[in-house]
Amino acid sequence: MASGSCFCGDCKYEVSGEPAMTAICHCQECHKLTGSCFSTCLMFPEDKFSIVTGSRPLKTFAKKHESGMMLSLHFCPNCATVLYKTADSEKMKGLVILQAGTLDNGLAINMEKPNAELWTKYRTSWLEEVTGSKQCNEFE
Repeated sequence: MASGSCFCGDCKYEVSGEPAMTAICHCQECHKLTGSCFSTCLMFPEDKFSIVTGSRPLKTFAKKHESGMMLSLHFCPNCATVLYKTADSEKMKGLVILQAGTLDNGLAINMEKPNAELWTKYRTSWLEEVTGSKQCNEFE
């Protein structure tokens, strides 16, 4: 079992088991969400994830992703930290796309390196590919 929280600490979650997938995503939406060159995502089945505390319910914002799917962000109403994302595409249904940086112990939960890099066509030029991970130009 691992736990995580938002920046202000009001919203806390727990996740169990191993992620179905670990990925670095270079899509333009992740650039904007993180203010960085990529996001590190851990995909867990919804039944392995739960919000355990929060003085108010999480807020949700949905936007159509470049891929055509609806991407929903779930974030703290106090500090606006995005804890996880969900998507309505067949490949992502039933998964919570956890923002790995929100884990309380950082990326220490048995994550060696990502299984995949997504949207590599937007990878920043000075970043090298993660050797041994599946390279995907989009969500493949």
